[in-house]
Amino acid sequence: MDMGLKDRTVLVTGASSGIGAAIARAYAAEGARVALTYRSNSDTGERLARELGAERDLAMAVRYSLAEPETVESAVDTVTRRWGGIDVLVANAVRWAPRRPPGEHFEDVAPGDWLSFLDDNLAPTLRTVQLAVPGMRERSWGRIVLISSHVALDGHRGQEFYGAAKSALHGFARNLAWDVGPDGVLVNVVCPGLTATERVLHGLPEHLRERELRQTPTGRLSSPEDIAAAALYLGSGANGNTTGQVVTVSGGR
Repeated sequence: MDMGLKDRTVLVTGASSGIGAAIARAYAAEGARVALTYRSNSDTGERLARELGAERDLAMAVRYSLAEPETVESAVDTVTRRWGGIDVLVANAVRWAPRRPPGEHFEDVAPGDWLSFLDDNLAPTLRTVQLAVPGMRERSWGRIVLISSHVALDGHRGQEFYGAAKSALHGFARNLAWDVGPDGVLVNVVCPGLTATERVLHGLPEHLRERELRQTPTGRLSSPEDIAAAALYLGSGANGNTTGQVVTVSGGR
């Protein structure tokens, strides 16, 4: 299948490792120019950019921090000046929610903590979309893919604020689809189940992993590449008319 991505410009935020890195690789394999962002580890970002063709001007790494709004503006500006605009935006960057200490309840979390968490996880993503959309409208073609989490659908103890932030992306995509659809721009959400990233495998106790496998129809955790495949399709030319949707990749969980 021709994904219609050759010579397209793709910006993948939060792409220096895990799911984001798999998504960046998937787009590069289809002939797209890929701008991948990192928050603090420039070495990791630059290494992946070299792997994806930085020497041939097919990839670059740019800094992008959810806690620093100016980096959002500068990242989009850098990509636009170098490659003329953004055709596909995959918003994967995330600020992880710390686990609450034992005995602490939802109402014990100070407003200063959860307000900043919600702001970091929502405002930069929405602003990145705002900055990318005008060029997509001008070209009458664009794809926006927002990466959510199974926590938004299934729930998890202690993850109320993270679930709220990710759930907001679902409503955002559904409503934005109406505004940008007439201009050839499609916007969707990929909602990964528990995914076998290095971070998850390192932090998930074996007994919990076995429980997850027993409760998953396919009998395995999704891989980062599984998530990337969904993000690739939704952000490609092969996706002709799917918009405003949430696609769950969880092995049937």
